[in-house]
Amino acid sequence: MSGNSLGNLFRITTFGESHGKAIGVVIDGVPAGLKLSEEDIYFELKYRKPGNKYVSTRKEEDKPQILSGIFNGKTTGMPIAILIENKDAMPIHYEEIKHKPRPGHADLPFIEKYGYENWDYRGGGRSSARETVARVAAGAIAKKLLLLYNTMVAGYIKASADLFIEGTPNFDDILCSRESEVRTIKREENKFKE
Repeated sequence: MSGNSLGNLFRITTFGESHGKAIGVVIDGVPAGLKLSEEDIYFELKYRKPGNKYVSTRKEEDKPQILSGIFNGKTTGMPIAILIENKDAMPIHYEEIKHKPRPGHADLPFIEKYGYENWDYRGGGRSSARETVARVAAGAIAKKLLLLYNTMVAGYIKASADLFIEGTPNFDDILCSRESEVRTIKREENKFKE
C-alpha cells in the first residue's frame, strides 16, 4: 500500500491495523545522541488519545513501547521501532458491515484498489484514524529534534464550515488549544465567530 512510508532524511514507515494487535512505526534518520524516552512520546500521544466523548468512545492507553534504536536513554542513530498495542479493539462490532462499505470512509476506495477479498473491514484497517497514533509517535521525535534548533511547531483550525476565528492567534494561544476537549482555541479568548 502506498502511503505507509513518508519522508526522506527523516523517514517513517507505519504498520498495523485499527483492530489488529498493534499499530507501530519505524523511524529512520534520527541522529545518535538525542535524549528520548517512552514518556517523551507518550506526552504527545495523550493529546490524540481516543476516549473523548466528542471524538471516539474507544479507550486506548496508547502507551508506546520502544523496541529498538535507543540505548541508555539516547538514540543510537539506528532505526527506532515503536509499538502501540490496541487493547480496546472490538472487531466483532464490524461483522454486520462486512459486505457493506461505509459512506464517508475509505472502504470503497480500498476495495477498488486492493480487492474485496483483501479489505480489512474491522474499523477501516489501515485507513482508520487509529493509524495516526504511529504518525504522532514519530512526530514527537521530530519535535524533539527541532527543539535542538530552537524550532517549535503548533497548528490550529482557522475555519470549519461557517465557523471561523477572526484574526491570527498568537503562538501561546495555539499551544493552549490542548486544554480544549476538541483541541480548538477557546471562543471567548479569540473572538470565535459563528
